[in-house]
Amino acid sequence: MTYRAPVADIAFALKHAAGLKAALQEGLYGDLDEATVDAVLDEAGKFASDVIAPLNAVGDKFGTPFKDGAVTTPPGWKQAYTSWAAAGWNGLASPADFGGQDLPHAVNAACIEMWNAASMAFGIGPVLTMAAVDALHAYGSDELKQKYLEKLISGEWMGTMQLTEPQAGSDVGALRTKAERAGDGSYRITGSKIFITYGEHDLTDNIIHFVLARLPDAPAGTKGISLFLVPKFMPDGSRNDVRAHSIEHKMGIHASPTCTMVYGDKGGAVGWLIGQEHKGMLCMFTMMNRARLAVALQGVAIADRASQQAHAYARERKQMGHAIIDYPDVKRMLLTMRGLTGAARAISYATGVALDRSIRAGDDAARQKAHELASLLTPVAKAFSTDIGIEVASLGVQVHGGMGFIEETGAAQHYRDARIAAIYEGTNGIQAIDLVTRKVPLDGGNTVAAYIEGLRQTIAAVKASNAPAFGDTAARLTESVDALERATQWLLKQNNSPDALAGATPYLRLFGNAAGGVMLAEQALIALRQNDDAASRTALARFFAENIAVTSGGLERNVTEGAQSITNAEAALA
Repeated sequence: MTYRAPVADIAFALKHAAGLKAALQEGLYGDLDEATVDAVLDEAGKFASDVIAPLNAVGDKFGTPFKDGAVTTPPGWKQAYTSWAAAGWNGLASPADFGGQDLPHAVNAACIEMWNAASMAFGIGPVLTMAAVDALHAYGSDELKQKYLEKLISGEWMGTMQLTEPQAGSDVGALRTKAERAGDGSYRITGSKIFITYGEHDLTDNIIHFVLARLPDAPAGTKGISLFLVPKFMPDGSRNDVRAHSIEHKMGIHASPTCTMVYGDKGGAVGWLIGQEHKGMLCMFTMMNRARLAVALQGVAIADRASQQAHAYARERKQMGHAIIDYPDVKRMLLTMRGLTGAARAISYATGVALDRSIRAGDDAARQKAHELASLLTPVAKAFSTDIGIEVASLGVQVHGGMGFIEETGAAQHYRDARIAAIYEGTNGIQAIDLVTRKVPLDGGNTVAAYIEGLRQTIAAVKASNAPAFGDTAARLTESVDALERATQWLLKQNNSPDALAGATPYLRLFGNAAGGVMLAEQALIALRQNDDAASRTALARFFAENIAVTSGGLERNVTEGAQSITNAEAALA
């Protein structure tokens, strides 16, 4: 089945669940109006559906052949990327002073979903360039900005993010890549990196690598890491001392080249410092947080594409005289797919709006409050969305039955592609630990408390609507948010104990279920007021509340009562 970007659903979630409409009305985005946002989303949907999506299966089969240090991307890939960049999509949310369009990050988030739904292997490359732009704009010297920002923003050049090494994994502080001061303001980089997305390719004439390395006098651990800009080709056109050694043969996203990179065969790659010496993690976190939201959107993207395909197949496939969509268990699977996808989309877009407010709000207090909300939501968006991407893609295979296990249908590719998103940019377990140890305690717990209160206000509006179509939505969502609040209070008392860490993953899922369920109900309320696809949105919100949000009580018990079965389970693991 061919992917069609669900532009109407995307726009509705962005405006109403995520709060973009309210932000536009407040003037957060200057003179930007709703009609312009709609036009941008519509054009993005057309490009994703008509240009990128047809290349998805081609890329999966062709992969990225590697020979003599060079990567060949699949047929049609370079032409699609060149057209995409020429249309200005790479610089949608980038600063206008270097050629970007300075549109909201939330609008860019919606577009990122569409690029990745069309082809996740295509969509991941530009995401890293966008993250590189953010880091360079925030921390780079004026000289580096003048040389590199405009071409990165235009997409003429692409960027990479290089952290991981074989011995380090998620322990970035254990990296061994070295940097030496050259005496002329530049540095010489030696070492190697693994799992580098788009580390080598033929889409652009130059690739700008953002590389973490350690200076000789650096403190141990993450406090001693610096970030360097290392171009594939130097400003004079000569080749820098950096190369791809090999590419990985992966479970999915076959058309995205994942490279092992080597620096310093000939004495050291030339690099320039981003930010301050030994402060590289501060700069890298700017890249990583943007990338984490983008990876959340990859989860949404794969879930949406798998849902579209499963729904179409269920309408066409006949068994015992009926289309299989008529059978209750298939309905349950399809509704689960749509409900989880919609919940993850709303959470991810809301994170984008919070990010915009943290940058654009009119005073320091408002920007700080928005920053804390974006910080709270980012690990939830990343982990919840990528988990459901896997689950929804798996259900898509199940809806197809035996045909889902056959590569020709494409359902298996979605499942294979989705699996990586829960691993990279910080595994989902790390996201959960970050949530309970750093984000829930923000402002003494007031940030999460205010967020939960906002969820309760929406539930009260659902109850007050007295709409029969909601069924028990308000009651079930109340129970879900009650469970979230009790689990949150319990965690705040644990002082990051092993018991809190043991409950981190179920807590994040509880958070996602409660928040996502309320956001679906909020969209249904607005649809009822506007008479805009109200029956469909209300039915989906009710399904989520009565079939998914009801798991919250069990998740709460996982958090508050299940720790000892994990921390004292040595005998079971012997």
